[in-house]
Amino acid sequence: MPALCLAAAQTLSTPGDLAANIERHCAFVRAAAAAGVELLLFPELSLSGYEPDLVAGCVVDPAGPALAPLRALAQEHGLVLVVGAPLASDSERPHIGAIVLFADGSHATYHKRHLHSGEERWANAGSVDAASFALGSERFALAICADTGHAEHAAAAAATGASLYLAGVLISEKGYAQDAANLQRHAANHGYNVLMANHGGPSGGYVTAGRSAFWDAEGQLVGATQGPGEQLLVLHRRPDGWTAQLLNL
Repeated sequence: MPALCLAAAQTLSTPGDLAANIERHCAFVRAAAAAGVELLLFPELSLSGYEPDLVAGCVVDPAGPALAPLRALAQEHGLVLVVGAPLASDSERPHIGAIVLFADGSHATYHKRHLHSGEERWANAGSVDAASFALGSERFALAICADTGHAEHAAAAAATGASLYLAGVLISEKGYAQDAANLQRHAANHGYNVLMANHGGPSGGYVTAGRSAFWDAEGQLVGATQGPGEQLLVLHRRPDGWTAQLLNL
């Protein structure tokens, strides 16, 4: 197996403040680049915070000037970024989205396919069952929070040939055990590696669990952050398998 380095950015989001959150994202990108990371995953709605009353005013244009600092860092350091943001839809309710910023300056998007109960009041569900993209010899598929609770989503990701399932989430202490069990099961059932990035502190009234984590393709937990707080979970794949490294920011 070729060497590979991935990371989950466990961030704190300032509610509705895109500029402040982008600046903090840039700090995580620099730390990840220094650690040799090739792909960095951020939590659900990391650029706006999980703020139902604010997301409509925080819609992000993936090609717009707001993301220029992140695009520049992706190109400078030759890495792929997956950030969480509200994305425009064909109604007043935005999509809960993920934006992929590639090292060549291009971008792609994914819209959350399965909404939590109640999210339909302020967000639109996506229409695509799975989206996956190349990362060298690998393919990574994207999931956003409630997507991971649907076995058909995990199966659709596997059907694209994905070897990595990347989930940006907001998970509370109450929901963590079940959601982590789902992710472990997807890894074991489909034989792909699973990386989960959770918020590092409260967002939208939820007290988040932190504990961003990585499971290998056999469903074994390789590493996790130690509760909430701003942390970077770095995963290294070497010939003898995966290892985890924790960095505090």
